[in-house]
Amino acid sequence: MKISIFYHSVSGNTKQCAEYIAEGANSVDGVEAKVFDIHAPDTDFAKESSCIILGSPTYMGSMSAEIYTWLEKSMREFSPAGKLSGAFATERYIHGGGDVAIQGILSHMLVSGMLPYSGGGAFGAPVIHYGPVGLAEDIQGCRDTFITYGRRMAEKASELFTR
Repeated sequence: MKISIFYHSVSGNTKQCAEYIAEGANSVDGVEAKVFDIHAPDTDFAKESSCIILGSPTYMGSMSAEIYTWLEKSMREFSPAGKLSGAFATERYIHGGGDVAIQGILSHMLVSGMLPYSGGGAFGAPVIHYGPVGLAEDIQGCRDTFITYGRRMAEKASELFTR
């Protein structure tokens, strides 16, 4: 079962968090997760993926313009309807809008017919209601949360899409 993790990154922080998510997802038996810059996707892999996760840096309290445009124009190339979906964000400052960016991404995914998921508080700590948010000043310190999120997403995707 395949999972595509897309990101837009300027500083490298969002890319790093995408790689942490892939590490967690790939720890689940039968899962192959790959990370792609939104400008360099593997279209065939993404079309075959049962789950798409998208990450954005936070600008002006929301997702980046590149992510917004990708959601509006490019995501449909990957046949999103019916796939599990998730989102994550990075931000320079605590309370900088990461949750708002994630909610915006998830709204687009929902309208595209995707099945947004995060696990919420069902698993206990770390509680990840919408998706994980990484702080630029301590991306390494956020590593375990992103790995946990990737594992949870892969477990749910496996539960839904593996026969």
